[in-house]
Amino acid sequence: MKILNHLLFADDGKQVSYRATPNKGSKYTPTYLVMHYTAATKAAGSIAWFLKPEAKASAHLVIDRDGTITQFAPFNIVTWHAGVSQWNGLNGLNSYSIGIELVNGGRLAKQGSKWVCPVDKTTVPDDDVIIAKHKNENSEAAWHEYSEKQLAIAIDVATLLVKTYALKDVIGHEDIAPFRKSDPGPAFPMGSFKSKAMGRKDETLDLYKTSTEVNIRKGAGTQFETVTKMLPANTKVTVLKREGNWSFVEVLDTVHGLNDIEGWISSKYLVK
Repeated sequence: MKILNHLLFADDGKQVSYRATPNKGSKYTPTYLVMHYTAATKAAGSIAWFLKPEAKASAHLVIDRDGTITQFAPFNIVTWHAGVSQWNGLNGLNSYSIGIELVNGGRLAKQGSKWVCPVDKTTVPDDDVIIAKHKNENSEAAWHEYSEKQLAIAIDVATLLVKTYALKDVIGHEDIAPFRKSDPGPAFPMGSFKSKAMGRKDETLDLYKTSTEVNIRKGAGTQFETVTKMLPANTKVTVLKREGNWSFVEVLDTVHGLNDIEGWISSKYLVK
């Protein structure tokens, strides 16, 4: 991918889908990248919403679950994605940041035996659900997982944006508006995403290996289902966060033919 005149072009040289939003400000120089989720499971609704003046909301990009990208404004034009927000002494992050929305249902609701996105009422398969505690909250909830393709494309875009605009950091909406927002939420691998986008060396990551064969689960406890078969001994992982005696990790190795496995492991089975 590449950026020409603040517009994004795909690997085939073609400009990504561009839908000009009326919800935008003036020219600016971005300092940060802010990640969001759409709180809906389909891209079409978010795209249509950003094109309506009455929405008074927009972002620079929406990345669908299949990796499809839609751009709404050049990267040097303010979009309205952050709202009332603060970060590192700055107020109103719209004027300082590029906003990327990832198509994701966010916090899910239980209806009978099914998990449902409260916004568009779409049922989310159990395999796409993670039970986790948000870093700004005290209780667990169900969250829609991001797709591997979506995250891979988002990392590529974020890396390009950081390089092009010399961005200082990648942050979440939940960081700049912690009392209002919960996106991109605990299903988003912010630790590894940020490290990859910022081009940081592996030494900056919280790296461990599994000391023996170990289960990796959807939640912090033995009562939660496993994500996949047991991880082999000496599997490399990055610890993204901790909860009691459990660690939420990203698996750095390819295991059982799978990439980008994430889940909870009992911390006692992790060694430096």
